[in-house]
Amino acid sequence: MATHVSDCKRRAGIAWRNGAVYASTRAIAEETAVALTFNGSTHAVLMATPRDLADFAIGFSLTERIIKAPDEIDALDVVETDAGVDVRIWLAPKRGHEFVARRRAIAGPTGCGLCGIESLEAAGRSPPVVKSNTMFRAGDLCAAMKSLAPLQRLNRETRAMHAAAFWQTETGISLIREDVGRHNAVDKLVGALARRRTDASQGVVLLTSRVSVEMIQKLAEINIPALVAISAPTTLAIDTAQHACVTLIAIAREDGFEIFTHAHRIKFYEPAEPGLDTGRLKRRAAVPA
Repeated sequence: MATHVSDCKRRAGIAWRNGAVYASTRAIAEETAVALTFNGSTHAVLMATPRDLADFAIGFSLTERIIKAPDEIDALDVVETDAGVDVRIWLAPKRGHEFVARRRAIAGPTGCGLCGIESLEAAGRSPPVVKSNTMFRAGDLCAAMKSLAPLQRLNRETRAMHAAAFWQTETGISLIREDVGRHNAVDKLVGALARRRTDASQGVVLLTSRVSVEMIQKLAEINIPALVAISAPTTLAIDTAQHACVTLIAIAREDGFEIFTHAHRIKFYEPAEPGLDTGRLKRRAAVPA
């Protein structure tokens, strides 16, 4: 198996700062074409950071409903070519037959944002309803988002990477994946969680991006109960999270965040806190449940 290991390269340039001009070099994020090929047939070509591509392939396969579990992949090879990277996935026989039938049903070409879909209806597919009673403390989630930036090694070097991380109350951030594409970062994280057989229903995904509908669809596939994002969601993301019973938290800052769906999973105050002024608990506006 050939692997593509570079994720950033240094490039020379000219800087102009404080009225001075001087030669400079900077670490630049690598972006390359990555083809996802199933049983010899190319299903999608996406622009991505050539790192953690096995996680990427497994995560994409799960979130796009090509497989239901990692063991439905018989073999996976990451092959570097002159044009980019070809990730070759060989499906187990039953899943392979289903994939061929799905490919035959595709009516026309697709864009890289929604790869391999059959229709407009498929683009707005309903994700599964998340089944998790796990609750999280609001202060812990703020602390988790604050702890994310120091762990983004590639973004510290390039200032051009998105990150998706998995956080749990007991262990903190246990996994983080980075990519120039926010959807790719999520797929890489999903693949990493699946390969480690992690129970996703006990944790939260932290995102360094806005929240579009595909993010909700992808995370609901692996039963993630909550996500926290640094930027805002779209209206369709909110509607989809409401339907999927996902707690959607966004616009996360050091002083707090905004909850758009299923706030019942968030504990704002500890009931046993000594000297708690219960008058503070009155919310100024209703939070959607």
